[in-house]
Amino acid sequence: MLVSTTGKVDIVFWVRRLQNRLAPGLGLRNPPPVSYDLVVLAAGMGSRFGGLKQVAPVGPGGELIIEYSAYDARRAGFGRVVFVLRRDIEKDFRAAIGSRLEGKMEVAYVLQELGDLPPPYAAAPGRRKPWGTGQAVLAAEPVVRGPFAVINADDFYGAAAYGELANHFRWADGDAGPGRPAYALVGYPLRQTLSEHGAVNRGVCAVDAAGRLTGIDEVLKIERTTAGRARHPLAWGGWGELSGDEIVSMTCFGFEPAFFGQLRGLFGDFLAKYGRSETAEFYLPVAVGALLQAGYAEMRLLKSEDAWFGVTYREDLPTACAAIRRLVDQGVYPERI
Repeated sequence: MLVSTTGKVDIVFWVRRLQNRLAPGLGLRNPPPVSYDLVVLAAGMGSRFGGLKQVAPVGPGGELIIEYSAYDARRAGFGRVVFVLRRDIEKDFRAAIGSRLEGKMEVAYVLQELGDLPPPYAAAPGRRKPWGTGQAVLAAEPVVRGPFAVINADDFYGAAAYGELANHFRWADGDAGPGRPAYALVGYPLRQTLSEHGAVNRGVCAVDAAGRLTGIDEVLKIERTTAGRARHPLAWGGWGELSGDEIVSMTCFGFEPAFFGQLRGLFGDFLAKYGRSETAEFYLPVAVGALLQAGYAEMRLLKSEDAWFGVTYREDLPTACAAIRRLVDQGVYPERI
């Protein structure tokens, strides 16, 4: 059951959600829209790109990747964006990026902090950075008001991804069985997500015969080889081979608020094992995979017809600019958004 930050049941949200689901049968042409939250992970940006990579424009009018993400999400029914930031970049981020969106949709900011841990845990004295994408999502919990998507700030997903997630929220019953909420992931073929300019980390998806996700394996340092194939180093030496056809998570998830409680439990388990580490990270795809393998949730794999691209390295920027230019020329986006 959805509860507001005041502790009261959000009746308006559920009435509007029911109206959206029943609209065709009731003859409602324009039911009151349900607004979803878009949680944008931006706390870790710039580690390899050499700065605030979202500031690099990709559009013909100087637009940033996140502006296209917000534009697509807003048209699909997302009314608010929640940025997860580090404290040291908050001021510059608000001025350079947040200010571009604040006049177009509601914007909220939360901070991912190294020391934001449940008792009795404390960060190791030598640790210098927060705990990864799983902890970043937990930072958004106090402000998220209902169903929400999670994306990376420096990745372009295409309009179809947000439409698929909105349809999932609108039509899914939110429950895959007793105690098993139904979440969603928009996946992309691995070969489409590789960089020509360095290795990347990807969550490789395991899928059952019905097209449901059964697990996500975080594979590190994947590099392109030949004919669309890829490889990654194995911990014991040598290389693991990948065909390139594997469906991977690019951190484009759809969750219900129940996910926060599950994620908190997994974070506690992680800290019990790795809490004194100076480098271990609590990866969101690994946490999702653990829920699926334990049978505590169902993850519906959604397909997007749009291409994914991102800016992992500075050298990726010309490719991203060219991709946006093609989409503008095709009429997918206006010259200025």
